Amino acid sequence: MESVLIALLFANAVFNAVVWPRFYTRVAKDPRAKNAAGKATPFLIVHTVLIALALVLALASLIAAIAALVS
Repeated sequence: MESVLIALLFANAVFNAVVWPRFYTRVAKDPRAKNAAGKATPFLIVHTVLIALALVLALASLIAAIAALVS
């Protein structure tokens, strides 16, 4: 059972590290991302915060998986 949980943590880390940065590039190119003056809109800010949180969780999953693997 422990090996399944370790694999799940690794899979979560890889998924988040691969998917979310690519999603950010799409969000940043969206016309709603910046106003007429070129300033970031709440649309871009909220998505950036959510993506950053997903990447932090990916790092936490990776650390937990490694810790479980070596213990």
